[in-house]
Amino acid sequence: MYAISLGDDGARLCPLEPWQAEEFLAHIDRGREFIGRHNGLPDVVTDLASSRAFLQVYADRTAADTGRLYGIRLDGTLVGAVLLRRLDVEQGVAEAGCWLEPAAVGRGLVTRAARLVIDWAVEERGIHRVEWVVSVGNEPSIAVARRLGMSRDGVLRESHLYRGERHDEEVWSVLAPEWRSHRRDS
Repeated sequence: MYAISLGDDGARLCPLEPWQAEEFLAHIDRGREFIGRHNGLPDVVTDLASSRAFLQVYADRTAADTGRLYGIRLDGTLVGAVLLRRLDVEQGVAEAGCWLEPAAVGRGLVTRAARLVIDWAVEERGIHRVEWVVSVGNEPSIAVARRLGMSRDGVLRESHLYRGERHDEEVWSVLAPEWRSHRRDS
């Protein structure tokens, strides 16, 4: 399996595949409450079968060139992920996202990983617009969007029903020319 270094701290970015379902479930279990504050994934991945099914969805999206899922490893342990939830090469639009378990927070892992994934989407797949959709109360994820050079497009009021409650979502984005300029200046 290949992995891309995220820096000198032993962090690496690598694909997540269905055969890793047991490890993925253990990761979700370690961060279930923390991840679940703003992300519905812990409600979806509850056992080995659902873990394998989730990873299979992204294996299928990878094969169809409509999405990607990459694990973030710290000293070999899976601690989070970045993904392209949606990848529409024809329209030139993608939506990126992320999560981390608590032990990995505050190290810049998501920002470093998202930079690689967005750079790949823009430079290799010709994506013109990358979106980042985030719950209004998720300040760490909003901070990542800012560090990535994204602009806040607006708020989708009460657009997301999560655990029986309606939540506002912010939409952030970066366009390919802005991405290239931000990357040069970083």
